[in-house]
Amino acid sequence: MPKLRLTDHGMAHLKPQVGHVDYWDSSLPTFGVRVSPSGTKTFILKHRNSRRSLGRYPVISLADARTEAKHILAEFTLGKVRPGSVTYERAVQQFIEDKKRSKRKSTAEGYEWLLARLKLHGRLQDISHHEISSGLSRIKSRSTYDHALVAARIFFNWCLKRRYVSDNPTIGISPHGTPRRKRILTPTELKAIWEVCDDQDNALPAAYRNIVQLLIVTGQRRGEIAAFKTSYLEADIATLPSELTKNHRQHVFPLPQIALDIISRVQLTSQANDAFFFPARGKSDKPFNGWSKSKTILDKLSGVNGYTLHDLRRTFRSKLGALGVQPHIAERLVNHISSRTEMEETYDLWSYLPEMRVAMRSHEEWLRSTLAIEPPRKAA
Repeated sequence: MPKLRLTDHGMAHLKPQVGHVDYWDSSLPTFGVRVSPSGTKTFILKHRNSRRSLGRYPVISLADARTEAKHILAEFTLGKVRPGSVTYERAVQQFIEDKKRSKRKSTAEGYEWLLARLKLHGRLQDISHHEISSGLSRIKSRSTYDHALVAARIFFNWCLKRRYVSDNPTIGISPHGTPRRKRILTPTELKAIWEVCDDQDNALPAAYRNIVQLLIVTGQRRGEIAAFKTSYLEADIATLPSELTKNHRQHVFPLPQIALDIISRVQLTSQANDAFFFPARGKSDKPFNGWSKSKTILDKLSGVNGYTLHDLRRTFRSKLGALGVQPHIAERLVNHISSRTEMEETYDLWSYLPEMRVAMRSHEEWLRSTLAIEPPRKAA
């Protein structure tokens, strides 16, 4: 185990070897840097018979890593955690690792991207209300500004629970406030979009055409339909696992015949039991992801503009209301967490599948009439 005085100049010249090599700091013997065969340099602290990672160089500087190592050792000696003993970079790394265990990967990555927009550095306890405001002021998009503020509040509350900071510097900062979308597509617009998706010869990817039609028919989220697998379908029942849904609750709902017809025409690229119905181009193990380019083509071909794919979900939910579907059934169909109270979760174990089938059938009849979709063929 090499021992040397770690310096910024020396860090830059540590070369990868065969296997991992630990270089220990002669001025702080239990503190060092591990160099991997690929050249990655990770600060480590040998503490209580174990090695603890302090972050990667140069994301965390040598000075910050050494300071944190000293604070950790001091905290152990004093038997307490001192506010300000952790750097922003290190805390964000821990926060993201924690969220990857408890949230969807995309949610954790979203937090990471938003926190990076603030461009904060140094010790957590030294980050002020003014620095947060300055970081937010550099964000031009009002929506991104609001999302970054929410991410920062969640992050600093997380830090408070671990006593990394003594207060939350985001308190008192107001969001811009993004007006809630209320766009509902008209029957004429839906028909134009449907007909473009029905055209098998245009420039739209086949997967995208099918996904959009399923969004119109089922009212589900685009990511849930894009990631729909063969193992999620049994007869006319779709089961979205908790790790896929936004509210982390398994979602079981019936599919109308139109949806089953759309799915039946999909040519699977994989014969695996859990194959994606709509894989990414050339990647059978990844769901479809060509959203932006495909949406541009769809808008041009259909002549419908000023809407998002999520507006199709709002249109679906609103039409259920117009058709007289009871709110608690309509909410179940779109898997809104508000559809069930805690009391219902405990005592009402009825699935409401028959009621959801009736609602889906009513919506399907309206769609067939509005979009001029031919009824399903009767078996001979």
